[in-house]
This record gives sequence, structure tokens and C-alpha cells, in this order.
Amino acid sequence: MSLIFPDRQAHLIEEMDRDDCEPVTLQNTYRQFSTINKLLSKWKNIYKQQIRPLLKKGESYSLLDIGFGGGDLSIHLARWAQEDGIELNITAIDTDERAYDYATETYPSDLVDWKHLSSSELVAQNKSFDFVISNHLLHHLDNESLADLLHEATQLATKKVIFNDIERNGLGYLLFNIFSRLLFRNSYITKDGLISIKRSFTHRELEALVPKGWQVYRVFPFRLVLSYEKD
Repeated sequence: MSLIFPDRQAHLIEEMDRDDCEPVTLQNTYRQFSTINKLLSKWKNIYKQQIRPLLKKGESYSLLDIGFGGGDLSIHLARWAQEDGIELNITAIDTDERAYDYATETYPSDLVDWKHLSSSELVAQNKSFDFVISNHLLHHLDNESLADLLHEATQLATKKVIFNDIERNGLGYLLFNIFSRLLFRNSYITKDGLISIKRSFTHRELEALVPKGWQVYRVFPFRLVLSYEKD
């Protein structure tokens, strides 16, 4: 249980999710996501430990990134795979047109196939991918939407699903409130980050919600990883 927030505050809305948020501040937020992910999200370790062992040189694989936000994670995954001599074809989707515009203007399209659509649309198109991932998506969802996403992910993935998010924690909230103000300026990182922590799940809450076959585990600092491996 969180030391400060015993109950999840899923009703809160982040500034960057508002239609009328300030465009330049939003652009700065997308750009600064890369720093946040490098410092906190631990995706390089997740790639090495959970994705890379399932890849073989000389073979081609596909990966879907749901809700790519600033797009930096998709680019990093593509480059890590390239460095390992792996052909990893990445499709990144987001339902926010502003995120799509930012990613397509900022990053090379030869590394990632950016799409402005939802996972539901891909299911309807009978698409499939070896891996399905998301970063900082789960805390945006209510329990019903979470259940829908997990079901869609198991339909889309042929090998493995990995969802990485924040764990609600009072100490994490206090530390983020202090250090984010020192590192980030002219963006929504601090304000929305604090809201995100309030909206996020605890380990116990998430474990109680996921269907059989899903695994929930903690990653330092104050992270939850939710994974599902296909037979």
C-alpha cells in the first residue's frame, strides 16, 4: 500500500492529455520522455533479459509498441536490435494524433512504422506480432479498459507481451517531486508525472486484476512489469 495514496486516483487527468494543452510545452514533454525512460524505465535491461534471448540472428521478428508517446522507446529498441544483428520490424501505434505528428517529424521512418490507430483496430485487421509492449500506458486505464487491453494483447502477440509502468508509492512520489523539478523545465513532466503516480497501480492491485498466465513483478525504482508469454 502507498504511504501517501492508499487509493488509486484513476479519475485524474494529465495536462498533456487535454485537447487544449499548450503545444510547445507538449512538444517539450515528448522530447523529455527520452530522458525519463533512460533514467527510470529500465527498458535496456528488459530488452536484454526478456526479448533478446528469444531472438536469433538471421531471422526476422516483429514488435508492436502500443501508445508510443514520444516515440523514443521504439527507436531505442530498433537500434538495440540492429546492434545485435537482429532484424526487428517495429510498428508503433498511438491514438493521439499529436504524438503521431511528433514522432513522424522527429524520428526516421526507416526504423519504425508509425501509425495513428488503436490496438483494437489491429485486432479487427487480424494483425499479429511476435512481441507486444507498452510503456507508461497501464496507469491511464480503468479496470475495464485494462482487461480489454490485456485480451487484445494476447490476441496480437505470438511470443510475448511486456507492459512496463509506474508503481504507486509514497516515497517514489516524494523523490520524483524533488528531482524532476531539478531536471525538467518548460514541460508537463513534473506535474503529469505526479498525477501519473497517483493514477498508477500497486503490485497487489495489479496482480489482483490480471488473468491467469500473467506475471507481475517489481523493477527498481518503483516500477511494475506485467508480462505474458505464449505457449
